[in-house]
Amino acid sequence: MLGILLGLAVLMVLAYRGWSIIWIAPVSAGVVALTGGLDLLDAYKDTYMGGFVGFARQWFPVFMLGAVFGKLMEDTGMAQSVAVSLSRLIGKKRAILGVFLASAVLTYGGVSLFVVVFAVYPLAVSLFREANLPRRLIPGTVALGAFTFTMTAMPGTPQIQNLIPMQYFHTTPTAAPVIGIVASLIMGVGGYLYLRRREKVLLARGEHFTEPDRQKVVAEQEHKLPNPLLSLLPLITVLITLNLLRWDIIVALLSGILLILILNFRKVKSFVQAINEGAVGSVTAIINTSAAVGFGTVVKAVPGFETLTSLLINMKGNPLISEAIAVNLLAGATGSASGGMGIALEALGQKYYELALSTGLSPEAFHRIASLASGGLDTLPHNGAVLTLLTITGMTHRDSYLDIFVVSLLIPLLSVAMAILLATFGIY
Repeated sequence: MLGILLGLAVLMVLAYRGWSIIWIAPVSAGVVALTGGLDLLDAYKDTYMGGFVGFARQWFPVFMLGAVFGKLMEDTGMAQSVAVSLSRLIGKKRAILGVFLASAVLTYGGVSLFVVVFAVYPLAVSLFREANLPRRLIPGTVALGAFTFTMTAMPGTPQIQNLIPMQYFHTTPTAAPVIGIVASLIMGVGGYLYLRRREKVLLARGEHFTEPDRQKVVAEQEHKLPNPLLSLLPLITVLITLNLLRWDIIVALLSGILLILILNFRKVKSFVQAINEGAVGSVTAIINTSAAVGFGTVVKAVPGFETLTSLLINMKGNPLISEAIAVNLLAGATGSASGGMGIALEALGQKYYELALSTGLSPEAFHRIASLASGGLDTLPHNGAVLTLLTITGMTHRDSYLDIFVVSLLIPLLSVAMAILLATFGIY
């Protein structure tokens, strides 16, 4: 078991230093294999690659179609149209609420987190300029809408963090709806109140809007954007086909993509490039998560895993607590919500499912807790989405990480605690 902990330590340290999980995952798996008495070459070629390929085979279509869907929403201007319309509806003086809701609507509709950052940032600049608010609040505001409840808590969200647990607990995207809604309220309302408080504090210090050095302005020719109601249709289509019609996520995403193409047929010349870019971008995402799952497969194969499993499963108290701890720690170690959850559930998912059946706890509760827990420690400073968000907004960790930490790490951890409490009393 010490070898497993050593492998995790190597993974965490190297990930924190910014090294790609694509190659540090097999290196860390090698540490686990050597200390666990496995043949190094067999552990890599068979065990590690077996887990890697198995995850990629099952989830690559979802990663690819999700990325293509998001890229088409971005390139056609439909994502921007939804964001701009929401900001108009709310009012330019409520900049934080406008950016927060725009990010949340796009993420819940199936647009990837990275695309949301690119789509919403220029709008955020415009709104924050109008309201004369410090730009340092923009990363935390976008993170609240895109990296929290719409990613892990809202029942039916098509984000991968809500879909991965389905295969382990035999559940649906709407698993444990009451827990999901309560957690969403904690994250959404709590994060918004925190940001409003920060707004007052910063303004009292004399901080105001400053022009970015390299402004990425969304074309303020809003009349050139697609109709906002039509732009909402692909998002609604994905949600309805996935949750009400219970179509497979692949078919749901294809439906959304097809609708985007039909509604924007005049832009047909740009479709190929957008689809190409989305497909290429999905490759890195799926390989990152598959690499993490491969590491989990090697951990599962060494003798020390039984000891680790026993410690986690037999923790005093609710087994949901041990699941939350395992997923959170691994998400923090890898800097990835999906990667950390992939490792934890690949190694322990079957055990937790059997435990749910034997103890009377709902598998739906295990699904929702795993999803929620993946969105806690994942946003430590080395997280890829955090780094992208700071880069796009032109902010540094010193400028804005405190806000990201509170809204996407601290408050989500509190929501996990409340979720476990509800599940303990049979409310899910």
